[in-house]
Amino acid sequence: MKITFVLPTLGLTGGMRVLSIYTELLQKRGHKIFIVSQPPWQPALIQQLRSLLRGRGWESPPKTPKSHFDKVEVESRVLETNRPITDVDVPDADIVMATWWETAEWVAKLSPSKGTKVYFLQHYEAFDYVPKGRVEATWLLPMHKIAVAQWLADIARNKYGDLSVSLVRPSVDTKQFYDPQSRAKQPRGKQLVPTVGMYYTTTPWKGCALALKAFSIAAEKIPNLRLVAFGSGDTPPPNFLPPGTEYNKAPTQDQLKEFYSKCDAWLFASSSEGFGLPILEAMACGTPVIGTPAGAAPELLAGGGGILVKPEDPEDMAKAIEQICHLPDAEWRAMSETALETVINYSWEDATNLFEAALYTALERQAQLTNKT
Repeated sequence: MKITFVLPTLGLTGGMRVLSIYTELLQKRGHKIFIVSQPPWQPALIQQLRSLLRGRGWESPPKTPKSHFDKVEVESRVLETNRPITDVDVPDADIVMATWWETAEWVAKLSPSKGTKVYFLQHYEAFDYVPKGRVEATWLLPMHKIAVAQWLADIARNKYGDLSVSLVRPSVDTKQFYDPQSRAKQPRGKQLVPTVGMYYTTTPWKGCALALKAFSIAAEKIPNLRLVAFGSGDTPPPNFLPPGTEYNKAPTQDQLKEFYSKCDAWLFASSSEGFGLPILEAMACGTPVIGTPAGAAPELLAGGGGILVKPEDPEDMAKAIEQICHLPDAEWRAMSETALETVINYSWEDATNLFEAALYTALERQAQLTNKT
């Protein structure tokens, strides 16, 4: 198949990582991938004038951001300006895929020659800061939909009446996060100092305030409780991390395993997630997850590889921290093994099988629709 991914600005988001992996694996199977994306954000003229008036000078254009696609050999095009993607930007193909709500609006207007239209649902972006009506309208578009989590498939079915959604969960790179040989030689046990970890960001819906409050409550009963965290850069002011926190401002992908593995539990405190890849990553390291019911957390933690807590409830998360940190070593190891077993038996090859099958389903549905007309 010839497949076009229509993307927003390339970057290091979890969604981009998923798509870059599918791009690499689909091309190994003989499919031809083309990606088209918007350029990095550029300040508008009125913003530049305001900057000058405020004495800040002329804003420099942003540097080209790093992207998960940087190491993937794929034909691509970045638009010269921030504008909708149209027919002239997209080659003829078998499949053309929207990857979030605004790209779905663009894909809907493309000519049939650009391919059967597919909508990759990685989140339900009906947030207060986006035009909700437009987001909701994209879910009604006549495109075959592929959802990364059950809750997204449920929304498509229950709210929008789409009964044909393909559920394709992402996987985790077990070679990166799990080494069976080293684990056999040195099985994981509890930390000598009780330790929990988290991803640090000031983005409100990532739930850092909840996780830090839960940590402070738990630390009152576990005086030597330790916190490790990593983020995407320097801690922006104000820095809410408690004194003594071990913080890595920009770990490489290879360093992530080290961070997850030095924790007795990983805190996933988001109020909204499409999937929640850190849950998979932590569990692949054998680290139980304490998670709010966002994204795929209810599905992933149901088997006992962690604890699902109430949303927006730091007291409940603090109790879970205490529970895991107070487990006898043998019981903690059992939870760790359950976390690991939850994720290692579903590979990226398995996910790609389902993703590829979903694309063929989209082609079959389009062919049936064309024959009827």
